[in-house]
Amino acid sequence: MLKVNEIFHSIQGESSHAGRPCVFVRLTGCNLRCTYCDTEYAFYEGEDMAEDEILEQVAAFKTPLVEVTGGEPLMQAGVIPLMARLLADGYEVMLETGGSLPVSDVPAEVFKIVDFKTPSSGMEKHNLWSILDDLAGHDEIKFVIGDRADFDWATAQVRQRGLTQRHTVLFSPTFGDLDPQELAGWILAAALPVRLQLQLHKIIWDPSLRGV
Repeated sequence: MLKVNEIFHSIQGESSHAGRPCVFVRLTGCNLRCTYCDTEYAFYEGEDMAEDEILEQVAAFKTPLVEVTGGEPLMQAGVIPLMARLLADGYEVMLETGGSLPVSDVPAEVFKIVDFKTPSSGMEKHNLWSILDDLAGHDEIKFVIGDRADFDWATAQVRQRGLTQRHTVLFSPTFGDLDPQELAGWILAAALPVRLQLQLHKIIWDPSLRGV
């Protein structure tokens, strides 16, 4: 059994898969409390669902791409067999995780997006950098940038850890707080080989809507 906040069909708004139709399985619970969190409703809200029930709902959308997200999905041990089942059923599986919990048990075929926390999140001290040792080449690293201090910190991490030599690195402005044009200018001035990411779903739909 897993505690599920919502299962919905939408356009993938982030990562190099942005723009693709995707089924999202949002699990309940999170061990972090980021200042800019846009899914606080997933901290506690949800219902217990059996694995077969989740798979049945996912299959109804007839979409090959599935993202498991949260909250923090890795808080629930049942997420590992769920992802294995999804892979066995032929889905492309994505995992959005907050960079504070190990990913060593996640099936290698899963496309992992690791959202390491910048200083403005208030959760920087929870970053588990040893995760980098368990990432595959297809996995991606994300930094949510709230201000210039975040940008400088994230740039230092990219360069010191050689992140872009092994992975696509995403810099995403905190929605509504940092102008994407400003972040784009910083990236260009720094000649930084990262990908500017906008939350596409928040551009298409009202950012306050759930299930899109």
